[in-house]
Amino acid sequence: MTKIAIGSDHGGFNLKGKIIKYLEEKGYEVKDYGTYSTDSCDYPVYAKAVAKSVANGENEKGIIVCGSGIGVSIAANKVKGVRAALCHESHSAMLSRLHNNANVLCLGERITGESLALDIVDVWLKSEYEGGRHQRRIDMLDED
Repeated sequence: MTKIAIGSDHGGFNLKGKIIKYLEEKGYEVKDYGTYSTDSCDYPVYAKAVAKSVANGENEKGIIVCGSGIGVSIAANKVKGVRAALCHESHSAMLSRLHNNANVLCLGERITGESLALDIVDVWLKSEYEGGRHQRRIDMLDED
């Protein structure tokens, strides 16, 4: 069973809850790193918690939601070993896995509606990294 870390700030809290429900119904093991309300909070705290849990192997993949998805994607990509992709539609979600081996998906609650967001999550989780010619580029991302 795939272990998925999930987190959000206040701007992504409602969509995060819907994604958790969807993932649990699909049989995924989900760990929620917060926030736990719509009270104003700082997105880097939750983005980094999810990203670190993926980087250290505690979870296989991560999903982070904020209002636009931009802030959490910037914060997550600061964590070594994380390849966070901000996706607003399903095709980019698929390519982020096939070509970039993205291990964290970032979404914007104020940008992407619920049904599209759930489709993006589904496509992202079902898409497998192709490796091959893409691996050289992935390796370059991990260089200091």
